[in-house]
Amino acid sequence: MREIFKYGLDHLTVPIALKLVNGEIEGILTNEVKSTVKRSFDNVQIMIQGETLRYGINTGFGSLATTKISKEETGKLQENLLKSHSVGVGNIIDQDIAKLMLILKLHVLSMGYSGISEQVIDRIFWHIQNDWIPKVYSQGSVGASGDLAPLSHLFLPLIGLGYLSNDGKFYQTSKEILDQHKLKPIHLQAKEGLALINGTQFIAAHSIMVVDKFLNCLEHADIIGALSLEGYLGSTQPFSEKLINLRPHDGAKKVAQNLRSYLKNSGFVESHAECGRVQDPYSIRCIPQVHGASRDALSHLIEKLDCELNSVTDNPVIFDENTALSGGNFHGQPLALPLDYVSLAASELGNISDRRTYLLLEGKWGLPTYLIKESGLNSGFMIAQYCSAALVSENKTSCFPASADSIPTSMGQEDHVSMGSISSRKALNIIKNLENVLAIEMLCAAQAIDFRRPLKSSKFIETIHKFIRERVPHITNDTILSDLIETCNNIIQSKEILELIKNYD
Repeated sequence: MREIFKYGLDHLTVPIALKLVNGEIEGILTNEVKSTVKRSFDNVQIMIQGETLRYGINTGFGSLATTKISKEETGKLQENLLKSHSVGVGNIIDQDIAKLMLILKLHVLSMGYSGISEQVIDRIFWHIQNDWIPKVYSQGSVGASGDLAPLSHLFLPLIGLGYLSNDGKFYQTSKEILDQHKLKPIHLQAKEGLALINGTQFIAAHSIMVVDKFLNCLEHADIIGALSLEGYLGSTQPFSEKLINLRPHDGAKKVAQNLRSYLKNSGFVESHAECGRVQDPYSIRCIPQVHGASRDALSHLIEKLDCELNSVTDNPVIFDENTALSGGNFHGQPLALPLDYVSLAASELGNISDRRTYLLLEGKWGLPTYLIKESGLNSGFMIAQYCSAALVSENKTSCFPASADSIPTSMGQEDHVSMGSISSRKALNIIKNLENVLAIEMLCAAQAIDFRRPLKSSKFIETIHKFIRERVPHITNDTILSDLIETCNNIIQSKEILELIKNYD
């Protein structure tokens, strides 16, 4: 039976969100949720009949919070909100991220604290189910008052504006798509526009991708690091359990355990047991400490993101017909800080990977210079490391924390903002560069191992090396390396190696 996720009721996690995006799990809106949503909507309708000022319900927004809006104009106010806040610029975000934004927003609206109508959640659900995903720009949010600009673009199609695509490439006007499916634009009512655009769903959707891609990089970094160690004829002594347990950080313990497992019964390790090399360079010797610290950084983000995905980040929050509390649940700081931390962690994972690539090219300990026999006539992998260095340097320049900055907006009413949207985009870009850095190390490590034959590594390493060699050849003369780097990157992104080792004995 297909797995079901109940919006607004079940606990949303990163893996569940990704499965909802891919259609592996069926999301549903239950009658219980619809009843809860209706109750909250009815409470707002009662509020607008009174004279008490309720922010965003019968007042303007931001610094216009004291400007009263008549009952007759509350709907127009909400539609104006979506139009005026649609100021996005820059690239269009990936369709999967925009779809994640819809999923996250539907989940929080379904909790029944936002005063939204059943009609609105049904329409958002339709977009998700039918893969008609809005065009959302990547820039324009300061990450407080929520992700106003990107969320406004996300929900323009509800009122018949904006653009939609079902492939992330070709966009049509929302009116065209609605007409094709005999759907009419929704006329928003009091509070609905504000409920749609107040929230951290842009930051959170990017964070989901950050978690998924960075975790994948961490898993591959341990494997690729083990390949490099074998190619360099490094020592496994620094991964000793009794040594690591004297400084038992969770990440370091996990990485050391992985390395011990991957290198168990390696003929490479046994071949140089008495070689006299007392210690390896840090990029090999300190893999548990460096990779492990990056794992710990990701663990912190996962913890905060798990909370965020199941939180009400609207403002004001509707509790009953008399209670609409204004606060700061929309502020992106809880994710902005760990995202900046993860940016640094991802950059450092690339930094140490590049150092291992460099070691393999030095021509030491029996390896040919630049990992090619006739160096001089051939440059081998010399310039592949240049590319790695360029990517690592680019990542370093992106490590300045966006959350360290704040520019007042809305005439000073919103005088401290998180810039978390920038943190999230930046983290994802760093990780994309990291994938290529690891791909270059994989390419070089596989080549280095070839020069150690007829020695045999562990069963695990031999399996991985064979897998790579079935897709990427050993080179004996200079060739175009970008194609090989791309193939290695595809291996990493596909997660095929991780699937392979699930069944490893």
